[in-house]
Amino acid sequence: MRSAPCLLILLSFLISGCLSRSGPSNAPEQSAELRAWQDRARRVEIIRDDFGVPHIYAKTDADAVFGMLYAQAEDDFPRIEQNYIWAIGRLAEIEGEAALASDIRARLFMTLDEAKAAYAGAPEWLQALCQGFADGLNYYLATHPEVAPKLLTRFEPWMPLFFSEGSIGGDIERVPLAGIRAFYDLPSVIGAAALDSHPQTLAEVGQFEEPRGSNGIAIAAQLTQNGNPLFLINPHTSFYFRGEAHVVSEQGLNAYGGVTWGQFFIYQGFNERTGWMHTSTRLDFMDEFLEEVFEQDGVLVYRYGDVFKRVTQIQETLNYRDGQTLKARTVTLNRTHHGPITGENGGHWVATAMNWDPVPALIQSFVRTKQQGLAGFQEMMAIRRNSSNNTVYADADNNIAYFHGNFVPRRDPAFDYSQPVPGANPATDWQGVHELEELVYVINPVNGWVQNCNSTPFTAAGAESPDPSNYPVYMAPDAENFRGIHAVNLLKQSQNWTLESLLEAAYDSYLPGFEQLIPGLVAAVAEADVVSSEVQAAAEVLAAWDRRSSVDSVAMTLAHFYGLQYLAMGERPDGLSEMALINYFGTGSEPSERILVLMRTLNDLTQRYGDWRQPWGEVNRLQRLTGDILQPHDDERTSLAIGFGSGRWGALASFGAKRFAGTEKLYGASGNSFVAVVEFGETVRAKSLLAGGQSGDPTSSHFFDQAGLYAEGEFKDVAYYREAVLARAQSIYQPGGERAMHPKVTEVAQQGAQLD
Repeated sequence: MRSAPCLLILLSFLISGCLSRSGPSNAPEQSAELRAWQDRARRVEIIRDDFGVPHIYAKTDADAVFGMLYAQAEDDFPRIEQNYIWAIGRLAEIEGEAALASDIRARLFMTLDEAKAAYAGAPEWLQALCQGFADGLNYYLATHPEVAPKLLTRFEPWMPLFFSEGSIGGDIERVPLAGIRAFYDLPSVIGAAALDSHPQTLAEVGQFEEPRGSNGIAIAAQLTQNGNPLFLINPHTSFYFRGEAHVVSEQGLNAYGGVTWGQFFIYQGFNERTGWMHTSTRLDFMDEFLEEVFEQDGVLVYRYGDVFKRVTQIQETLNYRDGQTLKARTVTLNRTHHGPITGENGGHWVATAMNWDPVPALIQSFVRTKQQGLAGFQEMMAIRRNSSNNTVYADADNNIAYFHGNFVPRRDPAFDYSQPVPGANPATDWQGVHELEELVYVINPVNGWVQNCNSTPFTAAGAESPDPSNYPVYMAPDAENFRGIHAVNLLKQSQNWTLESLLEAAYDSYLPGFEQLIPGLVAAVAEADVVSSEVQAAAEVLAAWDRRSSVDSVAMTLAHFYGLQYLAMGERPDGLSEMALINYFGTGSEPSERILVLMRTLNDLTQRYGDWRQPWGEVNRLQRLTGDILQPHDDERTSLAIGFGSGRWGALASFGAKRFAGTEKLYGASGNSFVAVVEFGETVRAKSLLAGGQSGDPTSSHFFDQAGLYAEGEFKDVAYYREAVLARAQSIYQPGGERAMHPKVTEVAQQGAQLD
């Protein structure tokens, strides 16, 4: 029997003879740096499977990162570049003056010089990973002269510190840009940059924006048919936000999962022993402090108790595009010990405090992927620098767990930190960070399952959930939502789970968000003295509906647009969560209002489509036309019918669709993106799916090759073990080499898979 290492040597030998590893043959004399990249490339092997997923094999973790970023760049360099342009505060150089507020926000929390200093002080092994990141992207650019970056022609090893934990921009995006624009005297602009974010209002719900979030489920062995733990990874993000990757090194790395473009760690995924996934948390991990600022002897100071402390000021020069020219603006960034100044409120400067310790955060993000059991995973969690996420966990030793948040500041309960607090009072200062054991969590509940769907942690394990009376309010203000209710209803009292039945549950078509909303409407119509024949007909369609979404359901179309119309125009009490509000529209609102909303819904549907009787799949579509970050859509171009509904109504398989400029149909833009189900046994078994495909290149066969599976809720088998990877290999190459598969390599790969 031939060993895997022997097979690797043989394959590498064949590849070196059959494939080119370098750039153009007429290139000038190679620099020392290029030679170093080529040497590193020889230590890396990339195998692309039949869905284009890259499997990267390397001797060291740093070399694996090198190969991983090279492969990412092959798949979608524009998204990598755009993410870093945004994160390091250089968006205005391509988007213009409107994006200066976004750039200032980035630099307020970390300047480029501070990032470089943080990198210089990082452990050597982390520096090596960061260097592998930079080398992989720079080698890609060196070997692909046809690629024209918008701005970044060279990547530096300090850049990953801006993407140190969680999702890209997870925390900093919560800082409103309006306050920054006003405070730093920037022009007020509408529709700033492509990646700008801003708080939503209820009026914007009418634009069909999907609630962001994720679903995670872990099921212990006692509830499964074959005695193996099961795990669901179901993030809801913008489509094409992450690709899929498998990275393996001889230093113990063997992680598979979804990776955000430009990050060098598997963000949500699994290794042979553990699985991890994240849901966005609603706990309070950011605070605003109102600072009393004065000028004293020509110096800006702020009151802190009985003393005055000096405001830290940093001069930053930011460039911005104005037509075809580049202009510069110098800005004075202000900070107190609470954090950077991000606005003004009632004559006070507003300092925003949040987790910004990029080195330990990046350490936590990477070492998470190498854990082999619960003890190590908890040790990793004890770093407590993952502030924007909750974590669902499962492992091969039959441990399951849910951790609500990770970075939670310790605060004086005498103050209401949901509102800005007086910075001049030292008692409002954070008193460190809560220890891991003080947080809301559940480990190995006797019920045998845990779940979170961006919902309250106090239903995470049914009757075995944590008791809210044991925790301060700021630790878990999350409300329940329809997805959480849906997940609990599917899990409670269920047994004999399999990988396939967990997948079926994740795609269960029932929508609990309509359990009160639609019967309330039907009752209002039945009790009305007079209604039109169209209103009566619509009510009859809804009355007969089983509240399941499908491509053929007219009732689903009616219910969706009725619900959105009600959210946009309905009278409502103050202080209700969205779930409570939707239920109120079914049970507490005026019956006459319900009928009026239905009439407007029918009129709108008729005007747009000619008839309100539209099957859901006719209006709810999936389309991918270009590799643009902001996707265009066209009703006249080919698209796929999608039967899934919005997570707003409790769909676990969330499909967030909306109208785009020039369209009448709805097109999916967010929701289920990378999804995986995992079974831990003697070996790990998994299935996965991407929205669209692995590649962002429209000419690639993997641009939209998973779309048909996506529309049907069908999944591909994950190739995790090397034998399976080789059996499904479409190309085997080294960074810098051609991806064309040589017939001899195919033959050897197949033989090796059989021998192993």
